[in-house]
Amino acid sequence: MKYKIMKDVTIYAILTIFAIIMVFPFLWMIINSFNTEQNIFRIPPSFIPDKLFKPDMFDNYQTVLSQYHFLRYTFNSLFVSFSAAFGQILTCSLAGFAFARMEFKGKNILFGLLLATMMVPLQVTIIPEFLLMMKLGWLDTYLPLIVPSFLVGSFGTFLLREFYENIPKDLEDAAVIDGAGPLKLYWFVFLPLGKTPIATLFIIAFMNNWNALLRPILYISSDKLMTLPMALTQFQSQYGARWNLLLTGSFLAVVPLFIIYLFMQKYMVEGITHTGLKG
Repeated sequence: MKYKIMKDVTIYAILTIFAIIMVFPFLWMIINSFNTEQNIFRIPPSFIPDKLFKPDMFDNYQTVLSQYHFLRYTFNSLFVSFSAAFGQILTCSLAGFAFARMEFKGKNILFGLLLATMMVPLQVTIIPEFLLMMKLGWLDTYLPLIVPSFLVGSFGTFLLREFYENIPKDLEDAAVIDGAGPLKLYWFVFLPLGKTPIATLFIIAFMNNWNALLRPILYISSDKLMTLPMALTQFQSQYGARWNLLLTGSFLAVVPLFIIYLFMQKYMVEGITHTGLKG
């Protein structure tokens, strides 16, 4: 009994330490969003912001929102991320349904090639992609940020294929007997059943596009089209950085992501569990 108590105490102590380590950078970011630049790197460090409960407590937030137009950048990021995520849901659910429930020549080879694309990093394909976007005249528009994510989703296709393969064949047979063709079968039977993995895919696709920096830097040159990760680079230069504003902007950039994750985390956990990807 005593050994079990000691074991539980040790496990909880280790987990608490890891939790503090994981949460500390986020807390440090919030604390320093209420600090002056001079107080951030003070030695010894202080974990109480020097602007806390003072009249200028929200000065950093006012500066970031008014002088750096963060609301506009937030709207740009929301537009790009929502568009790309909804596109991935549409194309990946269609492809996942086809690979899971339809028979056609070369299906396994095609699926293997699709999975192989997951091993190719974006940096390898970015130059031909840039040349293609330039030929299409899409530079300095949202299209290069949305269309590649909209059309290509090997992970999402794999996720939904795994889910659709586990749906009983009897359900599909019943729908076919009632006169449903492949598209009706997909739209009225399989798509509604896939709410949980679709929600999982939406969160993952949204986060990936929300945090993307390489494509926006390459394709966007107008200030009015900048996304939030690009906007954060305004606080850094070759001569230094405005750390208090950078941390304030970083916190504002995390808030929408955190809210979406908070509302949809249940679906994400269920989706990963049901598709056998929990690891």
